[in-house]
Amino acid sequence: MNAIELKLLRNAEYLQYVKDYLGIINLNNPTQLGIDVKLTAFTSKISELEALYKKALASEKTQELLLIDERRDAAVTGINYFLLSQTYHFEPAKRQNAQLLLDNMNLYGSSIARLNYQAETATINNLIRDWENKPELIAAISTFNLTEWVYELKTANEEFNTKYLSRTQEYGDASPETIKLKREETNATYYALRDRIDALHLLVETPPSPYATLINQLNALTDQYNKLLINRTDNTLPETPENLPV
Repeated sequence: MNAIELKLLRNAEYLQYVKDYLGIINLNNPTQLGIDVKLTAFTSKISELEALYKKALASEKTQELLLIDERRDAAVTGINYFLLSQTYHFEPAKRQNAQLLLDNMNLYGSSIARLNYQAETATINNLIRDWENKPELIAAISTFNLTEWVYELKTANEEFNTKYLSRTQEYGDASPETIKLKREETNATYYALRDRIDALHLLVETPPSPYATLINQLNALTDQYNKLLINRTDNTLPETPENLPV
């Protein structure tokens, strides 16, 4: 049976993969194949995981986080593009100041707005700290009258962090089981079922094996998701309800 790094799948991808895996098995007469017990455990964990996932999607705070995240993304992107334009200014001093601020931003990566929630919050905090405490950066910001932009970015980031902590507390109060834990439990039943099918297939003494068709179909599914992981060039996409932290 083909392997896949389950931990690399984002929550939405992971849930869809295990549901597709389950669907293929159910189409191949699992009772006749003698895998009912393992399949039942796998099915149960998928249902529990999906319930937690839907709960996370439904959170009002999640929707509010999306809006605030868009706001801070717009601020950091707006500042970045403004400074890029100023690197072409006809005045050498402005070109230098723009490059100075851009170099400082680039210390924290080239795509701040595409970092995950916690990483973006920490990065913006560090960036603002530089801009509020380093004399040469303070002067550069003043040169371009970027004070309002910086204030907007700082305010949006602080509001986001407050809302994020509130949502985390809400999840903790609502259920001690996290999506991460439920994924680990689902993984255990997935591997138990996969290994059971593999073992039964290997024990078949006279071909053709009744498991061959099922294994080929499951391998084809796994290959599709492995290609998704291989083709993913940027693993720092911003979090959305489809990509909640695990």
